[in-house]
Amino acid sequence: MTDTSSRAPTPPTALGHLRVLDLSRVLAGPWCGQILADLGAEVIKVEKPGEGDDTRHWGPPFLQDADGRDTDAATYYTCANRNKRSVTIDIAQPEGQALVRELAARSDVLIENFKVGGLKRYGLDYESLRELNPRLVYCSITGFGQTGPYAPRAGYDLLVQAASGMMSITGRPDHEPGGGPMRVGVAITDLFTGVYAATAILAALEVRHRTGRGQHIDMALLDVGMAMLANQASAFLNTGRAPQRQGNSHPSIVPYQDFPTADGAMLLAIGNDGQFARFCDAAGVPQWAKDERFATNTSRVRHRELLVPMIAELTRQRTTREWVQLLEDRAVPCGPINDIAQAFDDEQVRARGLRVDLPHPRFGHIGGVASPLRLAETPPVAHSAPPDLGEHTDEVLQRVLGLDEQRLRELRSRGVV
Repeated sequence: MTDTSSRAPTPPTALGHLRVLDLSRVLAGPWCGQILADLGAEVIKVEKPGEGDDTRHWGPPFLQDADGRDTDAATYYTCANRNKRSVTIDIAQPEGQALVRELAARSDVLIENFKVGGLKRYGLDYESLRELNPRLVYCSITGFGQTGPYAPRAGYDLLVQAASGMMSITGRPDHEPGGGPMRVGVAITDLFTGVYAATAILAALEVRHRTGRGQHIDMALLDVGMAMLANQASAFLNTGRAPQRQGNSHPSIVPYQDFPTADGAMLLAIGNDGQFARFCDAAGVPQWAKDERFATNTSRVRHRELLVPMIAELTRQRTTREWVQLLEDRAVPCGPINDIAQAFDDEQVRARGLRVDLPHPRFGHIGGVASPLRLAETPPVAHSAPPDLGEHTDEVLQRVLGLDEQRLRELRSRGVV
């Protein structure tokens, strides 16, 4: 257990006894670190002096100052780095390497996403740090893993969405307008890898309770991308037939897709025969639920090409709001297709407090999305905005490593911190 006795008292948290050293950048690693930080862990983010995480510069869009003018701080960085402490250390310099080793010796977890073997030359690889801290849980995140012919390759979410088959099942079929492979609108394999990595870290910490030893975790975007194929993968593995793109429709459920309305579009997500019967009754076509072609989901899937146009003719006769009001009362899953602004204005989103605004000295506040983890006794807390580059360098190196002002001035004069 990390000694955090010098830290200011805080409400009970799930992971307040842990210290995490975050050497990662961009999204998968920082997303993992933010999950742990939201749950109370002290997360120290090590960044390169003068530059920092790549995403600090991935704009536009940029954060705006009090007068509404763009700054040089990209909004991208803010999505995955709240609740962290930013420390700038140049690991290319021996003194910088020594500082990181000292921090690792006093940490419970280390997260990194350098290329395979990239940290070995700095003495910051797992084998080196295990000698200093046998209890360290060391999580490596790469595109293709620590083993295999692709291990040396750099990995990016877009490449993995393509390589895993994800893009082959996303988008409209080739014969339709706009058809072709399509990536998901966010870096979904990065995000899922961050979630899986956090899960693996917590599992390794649980093992440490029994053994007293940490371990190395090998997380790969490709592995996660393949796992995310879920039912689509199992369909192929058990039939030998590769699923194809089919837009917003579902390969195994009908109706389960978007439909036109009098003023736009809506979604129907009918998952069983009872819901379909209630839909038919509400829509004034109760006979459809008794038709042998549509009475069961299996028959509806087989007659998809016939049924879907029939439903579309019906849905065009009412507005989206009218359909939602009509079907919600009958427990038929349906809803609007919101843009992100509409989603944040939704009454359920507001009721759940999913927008958080954290105060920041330069920008007034920085907006973010609340953690979806809802623990009754030790809930996650968004307590601090994403840090400015190097904002906590002096504080962390003084508190954790015991460096004095003179030593910090010397390190800064040489560009180590």
